[in-house]
Amino acid sequence: MDVFLLALSVLLVFMTAVFALAMYLKDNSIVDVAYGLAFTLACWAAYLSFGSGHPRQVLALALVTVWGVRLAAHIYMRKGGDGEDFRYRKWRQEWGKTFVWRSFLQIFMLQGAVVFVVALPVLLLINHPGPALGPLDLLGTLVWLFGFGFEAVGDWQLLRFKKNPANRGHIIQTGLWRFTRHPNYFGEATLWWGLFLIALSAPYGTAAILSPLLIAFLLLKVSGIPMLEAKYEGNPEFEAYKERTHAFFPWFPRSG
Repeated sequence: MDVFLLALSVLLVFMTAVFALAMYLKDNSIVDVAYGLAFTLACWAAYLSFGSGHPRQVLALALVTVWGVRLAAHIYMRKGGDGEDFRYRKWRQEWGKTFVWRSFLQIFMLQGAVVFVVALPVLLLINHPGPALGPLDLLGTLVWLFGFGFEAVGDWQLLRFKKNPANRGHIIQTGLWRFTRHPNYFGEATLWWGLFLIALSAPYGTAAILSPLLIAFLLLKVSGIPMLEAKYEGNPEFEAYKERTHAFFPWFPRSG
């Protein structure tokens, strides 16, 4: 068994276990909590089995672990006791009798496949770390730190905003949210570009570009911005916010 097959096997077992738990709890949205943990588990399993202790492997593993654990903790705290997220409730209603098998394939197995592709920078480095650390590793780490900071601060600002009863029914438009409607998504996409830069030192490291490209596609076109913003479509406050604030890349608000 090689690094990639091991990671796939770990993800299959883990996501199947999360699926079983979700069926028991009647809450498919726990997959969002499991998402960051799946990266951490798969990469650690690969490293413990095939890692050599090379500083680049340790660096990449540390970065993905910090990101994955923080994201899982944040989503768990945000979720609280609110039950199943609106997106998953919608699918539960729409899928009817096909709900169980479609949940398994279209939510849990698909999520596992996404994790595998996005984790490629780390897996490629565990497979072969390349030469000694160099300037590209420093650049990649700095890009990762910027993205991670943007995501973490954006998440924290949103969590604080939602905890204030006075903000119920309103759209956050302060802090990083003044410059982009989705600072957390922008941060997540950016940090994977950082890991891609670090992975370039590995043989076949250019293949790791699939990771940030897939994340950007999902956030911009599939399950990120489109699904979330559809919830607020027609809301006058959101429509005004949308008119003056960029969707993804941070920039100064438009006047008018």
